[in-house]
Amino acid sequence: MQNTYSIKPIAYIRNDFPDKFGIPRQSSLINTLKAEIVFEPEYRNPEAFRGLEDYSHIWLIWGFSENMKSNWTATVRPPRLGGNTRMGVFATRSPFRPNPLGLSSVRLESIELHSEHGPILHILGADLMNGTPIFDIKPYLPYADSHPEASEGFAGPLKNYSLRIECAPELLEHVPSDKQEALLAVLAQDPRPSYQNNPERIYGLRFAGMEIKFRVENDVLYVIHIKHL
Repeated sequence: MQNTYSIKPIAYIRNDFPDKFGIPRQSSLINTLKAEIVFEPEYRNPEAFRGLEDYSHIWLIWGFSENMKSNWTATVRPPRLGGNTRMGVFATRSPFRPNPLGLSSVRLESIELHSEHGPILHILGADLMNGTPIFDIKPYLPYADSHPEASEGFAGPLKNYSLRIECAPELLEHVPSDKQEALLAVLAQDPRPSYQNNPERIYGLRFAGMEIKFRVENDVLYVIHIKHL
């Protein structure tokens, strides 16, 4: 029996990532990244949010809106494995799935009751692009959702990977002070595809209305240029 289900966005995220490049590969890796969740008009009833303020973290169920495909493959090539090793799609968090759904745990910083847009959720640590559709929100329950003893599969050895950042103070001055920590954390996560390791190649990352150009050599990321767009 084949069933078809229809879902529609209840909200959209607003943040500093206009492109996929540079977005953290997992949620909660960079807890200084701020974002807002703005709801569609029919879901702005404050009663729907009663009690949510008592939770510190929430789950976001969202859509890979930039990776919509009509077909799927049983295996994918995770970037962190160099882009050459194939793993089963259900053993990864690849966006290329039978149904393009994502799941992220984020910190709920506050709930703002906006005069025009109703309740707006202010969150930290999201791994989503600006404008990503949100299909549902659920509270994070530590006693049920946290499993410290869980095995990490092939992703375990990769979790502590980071780059050292070299950025001249005069370049960092171009970045608003409330965005500096988050930007440096994003760069330290190494936005490059794992199969690209040419130390002469210059990369460009758009973040918070700025373009940041950098190169990477021997696990050190050198910021070359920062400008406002």
